[in-house]
Amino acid sequence: MTFDMMFVLILILAMLAGLMFEIARPDMVIFSVLVLLLLSGILTVDEALSGFSNEGMLTVALLFVVAGAVQKSGLIDRMMEKWLQNSKSHTGSMARFFVPTSAFSAFLNNTPIVVTFTPIVKKWCEDRGIAPSKFLIPLSYATILGGTITLMGTSTNLVVHGLLLDFGLEGFSLFTLAVVGIPSALIGLIYLFTIGYKLLPDNKGFSQQVKEDSKKYMAEMQVTPAFEYLDKSVKNAGLRDLKGLYLIEIIRGDERISPVRSTMVIQSGDRLIFTGLISTIADLQKVKGLQLETGTNIDLDDLKNGTTDLVEAVVSDQSSLLFKSIKQSQFRSRYDAGVIAVHRNNERIQSKVGDIVLKPGDSLLLLAGADFVEKYQQSNDFFVVSSLDTPETLNQSPAKGWFSIIVLLAMIALVTLGWLSMFKAMALAVVIFLATRVITPQEAKKYIHFNVLLLIASALGIGVAMRKTGLAEWIAGGLLAFGEPLGLIAVLFMIYLLTNIFTELITNSAAAVLMLPIGLEIAQTLSVDSMGIAVVVAIAASASFITPIGYQTNLIVYGPGGYKFTDYMKVGLPLSLIVMVTSVSIIYNVWY
Repeated sequence: MTFDMMFVLILILAMLAGLMFEIARPDMVIFSVLVLLLLSGILTVDEALSGFSNEGMLTVALLFVVAGAVQKSGLIDRMMEKWLQNSKSHTGSMARFFVPTSAFSAFLNNTPIVVTFTPIVKKWCEDRGIAPSKFLIPLSYATILGGTITLMGTSTNLVVHGLLLDFGLEGFSLFTLAVVGIPSALIGLIYLFTIGYKLLPDNKGFSQQVKEDSKKYMAEMQVTPAFEYLDKSVKNAGLRDLKGLYLIEIIRGDERISPVRSTMVIQSGDRLIFTGLISTIADLQKVKGLQLETGTNIDLDDLKNGTTDLVEAVVSDQSSLLFKSIKQSQFRSRYDAGVIAVHRNNERIQSKVGDIVLKPGDSLLLLAGADFVEKYQQSNDFFVVSSLDTPETLNQSPAKGWFSIIVLLAMIALVTLGWLSMFKAMALAVVIFLATRVITPQEAKKYIHFNVLLLIASALGIGVAMRKTGLAEWIAGGLLAFGEPLGLIAVLFMIYLLTNIFTELITNSAAAVLMLPIGLEIAQTLSVDSMGIAVVVAIAASASFITPIGYQTNLIVYGPGGYKFTDYMKVGLPLSLIVMVTSVSIIYNVWY
């Protein structure tokens, strides 16, 4: 092993550790490693930047815009909602909902599908007295399974496709993966509808728990004429930095003031609504002029009015809020929203709201302005899983909605017939959407997840370093020394398993970029078709079922379903084994 190989290996191991222990956002961890490779001279500037011009990465960017344009109309959401209403039995309902959901996710970005359908599924479950936890993990898994069917089903497939082109090989066609993806998806869905359903927990959702026991979350204090800080601001009255408590709303006659700013003046007769550690309310009772309303009938729904509403949001793994307290991130002033409660692992965090340090997957119950969903539904900081209708959905004309769907279908047809590459088809679709004003340039920019693109492009640069230094060849040799005596099918299982482990621990795109060069070296050494191994890597990198952190859609349903980390292992491990055995068996028989 040369010095350069050792240096790259140490950096990759440090990167894996950084991603596993969440020391920073994944895109920043991987980008930092790329910068170190550039500064060390292992990569030239052109090599380091090669990932930013990779066709697969650029296609992902265009696909974000196309998926956003199609989903902007809300047509698919409304069709699915009506379709779900006619369901009766649990198994019938799951089949009725998740089979079409898998089909949609084969052609649209999985993340917005799950963000959009989570509140629909939750409401449907709650209206029928069914625990949402029985349906939300299957929602995520169904979209992951659907994403393995086509080239455009997930960003991972496009990244592998782009890498194959960079290596001078033939990339995937639109339906190359379907021969594996369709059987895996069908068998996986059957498992979810039968055995998986029974393994899922029977949890109430976060907002449901809060509504049923709002007294644990809120307390009301009445301001009497004896209060010494009358006509003083909230800050001067000492109500901003209370021990354990957070002033969420002021009720003044018929007026409701929320979020409460530090400059708001306190008046006699005001009703102050607090959230946080309600057990510490006794400290506030000692303040002269503040009287605890023990018989208050304030509940969660009473907080909603014409200018504010209750919103549930899940902290994303790419969020700028991560590893900061709510107070440090200046959440209230930044988003014009107050945090009522934070749940993690199906339990409310028992702490003063402002002191809670946020982690990926945390569920936030917010009292926010009426335009919060419209402003932040495309935010990288959190996934809004509120059931509110957004103005975008309501204002989009049905004609434009149908037009966007027709354009997408036309592009799929052109790619299938081989008349256009996926990149050219998506570029043409974006131009058509902009020219016909289905979307504006500002909306197109909002739909693109730049942090995901930075992660992919940086990971591609690290892949170049692995090939250039010979590290990929060295690792491939080590794997072959172990697997080759057992036969080719054992080697395929080994590649799948290693890729899948990386996916669960880091991210799907990074796992694909690290493993594909190794897989191609193995194919070259064994003199076998590289396409089969590329399909193994693509499927294994997408099939993330065992942890909530391996795939964004798993993270989105984590809080709303009230899941614990172990729930994913219990349901996801059998599914992961089913998909692995199905995929490798088909790949071995089709390509080898």
